[in-house]
Amino acid sequence: MLVTSKEMLEVARDNKYAVPAINTQGGNYDIIWSICRAAEEMKSPIILAHYVATGAYSGQDFFVNVAKWCANKVNVPVAIHLDHGSSFEICMDGLRDGCTSIMIDGSELPVEENAALTQRVVDVCRCFNVPVEAEIGELLRLDALGDAIENKNVVDPQDVKRFLELCSPDSLAIGIGNAHGYYKGEPDIRLDVLEKVREFTNIPLVLHGCTGMKEEIIKRSIELGVAKINFGTHIRFKYVEHYAKALAEELNGHSFKISQKANDLLTEDIKDIIRLSGSENRVK
Repeated sequence: MLVTSKEMLEVARDNKYAVPAINTQGGNYDIIWSICRAAEEMKSPIILAHYVATGAYSGQDFFVNVAKWCANKVNVPVAIHLDHGSSFEICMDGLRDGCTSIMIDGSELPVEENAALTQRVVDVCRCFNVPVEAEIGELLRLDALGDAIENKNVVDPQDVKRFLELCSPDSLAIGIGNAHGYYKGEPDIRLDVLEKVREFTNIPLVLHGCTGMKEEIIKRSIELGVAKINFGTHIRFKYVEHYAKALAEELNGHSFKISQKANDLLTEDIKDIIRLSGSENRVK
């Protein structure tokens, strides 16, 4: 059941749960179908997320078409989300290809420039009733060992306030010490920043970099208004692990059996994320 992310995030915010957004690795059918299967079995809304770099092999339009096919095979709300669109042009490509949720990530820019870019994307997407996620406070990016490869920015709540005075996204990711990739040790997640932001806005918030974050931190962030939690690293590593196991067990070279086994195992991992988000049994 293909929908936009707007209503699902507003309902989640109002009812103190979050909608999981799972990175799909550029249109990988095994991953996309396991996400949809888990959502259907758990009666949860779900977001299929796509990062442009992961579509270098298959193409963004391939991802959207596979995602649409899978979404229309289940009876729960499914949104197709362009994650971390880094330019106006990339966001417009996602809109044209059929994404039902667009993220413009101008977090590397000064507040005013980020807001101007965000509003430019919002103005177009609103014409097509497609919601826009923005980001302020650039997230740390980690390598496979958990070492920092880019700088992070724990955002100043006053910068968030200024940003929202200048533009009107439908949801907002803010940097609070979270990161993309595997954490080395325990990350210092600044929930106090979420609390301060909540004092002046009710916009649905988004928590990126949930892989390896303590469950109690994620649950507390949801209580503070996070309505969307993002998982990418955990899922892609789990998929490779499950695929390798299935490959070792399949002696007759039947690739569909390998994919089915990996899909079955990954479906259970995604169910755990749905339970963590509190979105189980939210679809009647």
